[in-house]
Amino acid sequence: PQDGYYRSPGAVQLLEKALDLGVEVVGGIPHFERTMAEGAASVRALCEIAAARGLRVDLHCDETDDPLSRHVETLAYETLRLGLQGRVAASHLTSMHSMDNAYVSKLIPLMAEAELGVIANPLVNMVIQGRHDTYPKRRGLTRVPELMDAGLTVAFGQDCVMDPWYPLGSGNMLEVAHMAIHAAQLTGYEQMRQCFLAVTENPARILGLEGYGLEPGCYADLVVLQAADAVEAIRLKPACLYVFRRGRLIAQTPPVVAQLHLPERPTQVEFSRQLWTSSAHGTAEAAGLELLQGEGQGAGYGHRDAN
Repeated sequence: PQDGYYRSPGAVQLLEKALDLGVEVVGGIPHFERTMAEGAASVRALCEIAAARGLRVDLHCDETDDPLSRHVETLAYETLRLGLQGRVAASHLTSMHSMDNAYVSKLIPLMAEAELGVIANPLVNMVIQGRHDTYPKRRGLTRVPELMDAGLTVAFGQDCVMDPWYPLGSGNMLEVAHMAIHAAQLTGYEQMRQCFLAVTENPARILGLEGYGLEPGCYADLVVLQAADAVEAIRLKPACLYVFRRGRLIAQTPPVVAQLHLPERPTQVEFSRQLWTSSAHGTAEAAGLELLQGEGQGAGYGHRDAN
């Protein structure tokens, strides 16, 4: 019910029909309801429907710059009341960026107690939030580092791929992680690795996917990237060399190969003679450089560990 469970005409009936047809996750958008009270009531009703049907919940929650939009508090409470821990996700939560620290110091532990999954959407959040601001402009992205530090499962989503809210999406989740690192200032190496998990393992955990991972016995659903590790993958956003689905290769991209064209260099003997007769010879040695000679590759001054 993307225009409000109570606010959108016919949404109550349409949601029930969709769930009867097999939809597996109950959605909602409480901050779109007419009042804060009606928004809280929609959270309660949607969680009760999910509990009765044994389904998961994912609410577009508090996607606003208004610090008084606090429906995630109601969501955490209803999750605990109905025993839905581990089955509920709150998407966006951009109002947390503008909340005062005293309130957040109570809110995040409540969210952790309810085992909420949190889904930030860095690309669209950075584009949409702060639109009412002049300067300084708020970033609007939810409190990603604090939520991670509190032990919550934090995932990043693309949200919009090509639509009026975000026309530049490619579906490449490495771009999403790249933006999150910048927007949330997560440039420590361990933090960057956490951002890689936020587009791989953590979304799978929030979705409740079975057979996910690289261990024996898991489904062979995987992407092989042209990168040495997770941080390099985010930094370079490299080609997907292979994409497998249930062990079957469904897409392949040739490796990107760069060919370096260097100008012709003088022979080793000529180059050495130029160095030893140069007035810069003493200056180079004074700078701690040594004469490096390769096999037929010429010679030059440099540090041995500088390649």
